[in-house]
Amino acid sequence: MYIKSTNSTNTLMKEMIARGEPIPDGCIYTGYQTAGRGQTGNGWESEADKNLLCSILLDDDFLEYSETDLKSSPFFLNVLISVALHRQIGELLWLYSGVDDIDQPLSIKWPNDIYYGDKKLAGILIEGVMEGSRLKYAIAGIGLNVNQTEWHSGAPNPISMRQIRKEASGMDFDYDVEDVLVSIQCDLVENALRYFDDTWKYYKEHLYRREGFWHFVEREVSLEPTMNADGRELQAKSQEPFLARIKDVLPTGEIVLEDQEGQLRTYHFKQVRYVI
Repeated sequence: MYIKSTNSTNTLMKEMIARGEPIPDGCIYTGYQTAGRGQTGNGWESEADKNLLCSILLDDDFLEYSETDLKSSPFFLNVLISVALHRQIGELLWLYSGVDDIDQPLSIKWPNDIYYGDKKLAGILIEGVMEGSRLKYAIAGIGLNVNQTEWHSGAPNPISMRQIRKEASGMDFDYDVEDVLVSIQCDLVENALRYFDDTWKYYKEHLYRREGFWHFVEREVSLEPTMNADGRELQAKSQEPFLARIKDVLPTGEIVLEDQEGQLRTYHFKQVRYVI
């Protein structure tokens, strides 16, 4: 279902579900979002009609294809979406560039961002509705930089598929955004859902900075706004970076790091960040 402009595809989909309206093909995509959102309320900048901005409904009809019970482990939905994104982005970049190793710098930054080298290519926001201790349904919002080449929000490290292709092959090229969406949807059902054990393995094997020791910083988790009423920025508690390597990612979504002393440290999302 295509909408020329909306505040947020996730918000629109939730409103339609609340009104009992059908979601054609379980997907809404738009050319422009006036209030695109990322994780924990972060904004998402996107030039009109340049990128993939969509929400995919993950309900019983969707999950029935799976070989495992995803409703008891909501984090696995992050795994499904990020693997489908990673796999299809890699194939599309290779297909249109002719560069065999173009997907080598492509990785999944825990928990679910897609990175090319140290630059952010895509983000995912999954919002679930629980029924008791079980997931009733979830909405996966995807923002993928496809054809945009300039950013004005001060985002530190964005990159697009178009920029990657030009960097790799020297040729400028506009991707068909709807074709990209169809590729991702097909991969979700045909590969990620049907062969979930392979998907989970793929996720771990393609993690960002999965080999070697890297700097991390512990973070304070706060639900406070980022600005005070008078406009002064809230000061975050300063933490010293530490060197560690990725040891594992648990089914609950926690990341397990091993520091240089061999101590294991386990963190929930937003309790630790990479130093990039």
